[in-house]
Formats: sequence, structure tokens, C-alpha cells
Amino acid sequence: MSQVAPTSDAPLVPIHRQPGFLSFLLSRLAAVFAMQIQAIVVAWQVYAITRDPMSLAYVGLAQFLPMVVLLLPAGDVVDRFPRKRILQLSWAVQALCSALLLMLAQANHGRVTEFYAVLALFGCARAFTGPTLQSLLPNIVPRAQLAQAIALNSSIMKVAVISGPLLGGVLYALGGGRLAYSVCLGCFVIALALLVLVPVRYVEKAKALESTAWKRFSAGIRYIRYQPIILGAISLDLFAVLLGGVVALLPIYAQEVLHVGPEGLGALRSAIAVGALLMGLYLGVRGIKRRAGHVMFAAVAVFGVANLVFAFSTLFWVSMIAMLVAGAADMISVYVRTTVIQLATPDEMRGRVNAVNMLFIGSSNELGEFRAGSMAAGVGVVPAAVIGGVGTLAVVGLWMRLFPSLRQVDRFDDAR
Repeated sequence: MSQVAPTSDAPLVPIHRQPGFLSFLLSRLAAVFAMQIQAIVVAWQVYAITRDPMSLAYVGLAQFLPMVVLLLPAGDVVDRFPRKRILQLSWAVQALCSALLLMLAQANHGRVTEFYAVLALFGCARAFTGPTLQSLLPNIVPRAQLAQAIALNSSIMKVAVISGPLLGGVLYALGGGRLAYSVCLGCFVIALALLVLVPVRYVEKAKALESTAWKRFSAGIRYIRYQPIILGAISLDLFAVLLGGVVALLPIYAQEVLHVGPEGLGALRSAIAVGALLMGLYLGVRGIKRRAGHVMFAAVAVFGVANLVFAFSTLFWVSMIAMLVAGAADMISVYVRTTVIQLATPDEMRGRVNAVNMLFIGSSNELGEFRAGSMAAGVGVVPAAVIGGVGTLAVVGLWMRLFPSLRQVDRFDDAR
């Protein structure tokens, strides 16, 4: 990849005035808006055509499978070629997908096979977007401001996650798929234009890469395996989400436990995102200065306790507060984990390490929903949620013993 001499000795300016950081945030925000709008509109259109719930499962599968298959090769590409260029190409392919969906909406032929094909191409592009974004941010801002940049970046993205689906529904109601996909295409074009304004300033001198593709792929896995701080952070998130997540159970709770209907379901989903957004904004201003490892473990424990409160609650307002707290606690965990992983990973290895991290995150989300749903079918929805919360707390206790170096991280620079 291209090499730029580090300039970390330059006087620091406020993070929002760092050259290119605001453009990077707005560029990513535009792209995430496009993804969120597109996701809700595609699902609506496909279901309107088929009236088959399985078609929605295929919508997710068409994007998930190519993304999982390509993540590790994508991490290798991110470490070998200019990351900004990779992100531009990835978003250009996603813009092409929006254009193809626009053509399908205009054709209105009533078939879904073409939609799945476009979504598979979209999933291929997303496999490169994830590790590239994670690896590019440390090349844009100084090391001393990376934690703050991660918090602001994560919280701003929550704005799109909260409002994107709502905007997608409004656009579809006003002008159908043609209007919605046109807006998605425009957002991707804006993202590409803003990315041009982002300078890549902090790139460490690259070391010689392994000779074969397999050695390069496996190097990231080997590095994680022998770095207990990184392995502990990634695996903690994997098992906490796998066991503790209750998102898949929210529709059942809304209908059968809380009796609040679809509006209440939407409110519960939004409470998680709102909690994460508020905590992200706080961390972007104040940050975590000391005892970062302890804070992360405490946040995951609070996440488990909040899910336990939700599991036992029969009052809607208590459940809302529990989801708000769970979202805030999850944001703290994400903030510490992401910062620790970025600072503990050499620049020439970031793409492959971030690819493995994203593979774990994607797997934990998908498998976590399967765990919750299948367990609810077997033992009931409340016991399934309770077992998940207790399991999360057990993982926290076990991981504190297994990974003492992660627990003992004080300042973020200790992860180096």
C-alpha cells in the first residue's frame, strides 16, 4: 500500500478540525444512509412481490454469504493496496447496485431473482468496505485522537441507523422504489465526492508481506492468536453478543409479554440505537482516560444485566429503559474494543485483523439471533432471554480470568 510519513509530532488541533476527518464522517454518513434506505426498500419490494416470509431470509442470505466468503481475502487486499482507493471502488460498486435496483424498479416485471443477484454483488462490495473503513480511520487522524474519532464516528453512524429506515419508508411512500433508489444512488455519489477531500496522513512504514496468499490470509489469524489483548477483546464481543442479544426476541416480547403492538416494537428497537447514540456522543467529548480494560468488562456486564432486566420485565417503560441502557453499554464496549484493537495492531496488519474482527462480529450477530430464536422455541421466550443474560455475565467473569492483560489495560496506549 502507499506509504506516507507519520506526522504524529505535529501539534494537535480539535478532532473536528483535523484535515479530512469531517469529510470522512460525512462521506461515511451518506453511504450508511444509502445502505439503510436501500435495505428497507428492497425488503419491502421483495415481500410485496412474493408474499413469502422466506424471501426476506433470502434477501439477508444473498448479502451475507458473499460477504463472509470474501472478508479474509478483502483484509489481505486492504493491507496491500491504497485503502482510500479500495473504499472508492467499493462504494462505486454499491452505487452501481443502487442503479441496477433503480432499473429493476422501473422495469416492474414481478421477479425477485434479479434482486437477489444485485444483492449478492452488493454483499461482495460490503466485504471490502468494512475492513477498509476500520483500517483507514487510523490513517486519517493522529494516534492520540483515535479513541475520540472512533466514538464520534460510531455515534454519528447511529443517526443514519435510526433515521435511515424511516426515511426509506417515507421515500417509498412518496415515489416508490424509483425515488428511493435514486436517493440511494445520489448518497453514494456524494460519499465518493467527499472521500476525495480526505487526505491519508498517518501510515506506518510497511513491512514485507508473506509470499503466498494463504500465508498472508493466515498471518492475521496468527497475529490475533498470539496477542491476548486482541484475542480477548474480539472473543469477548463474540460470546457476549452470541449469548446475550435479545433483538431477535423483541417481536415476541412486544406481542405476547408487553402487549404493545408494532409501534412498541419500533420503540424498543429505537431505544437500543438511541442509548448507543447518546453514549457515543458523550464518549466523543469526554472519552475514557484510565482503566479502559476494567471499563470494557464492566460495560459488557451492564449489557448482560440490562438484558436480564428486560427478560423479566412486564412493564413497557422498564423494558424501554433496559434497552436504552443495553445500547449505551454496548457502545462503551464497542468504543474500548475497537480502540484497543486498532492501537494494538501494526498498520500493515490492520486490514487482515479488522477482517477477522468483522467476520466474528457478523457471525455473532447471525448466530446470536439463531440462538435466541431456537432457544425460545425450545424453552420459551423468557427463559431464553434469561439464559442469555446469565451467559453474558458468566463470559465476563471467565474472560477476566483468561485474559488478565486485557483487564489490566489502563490507558489506551498500554495496548500498544
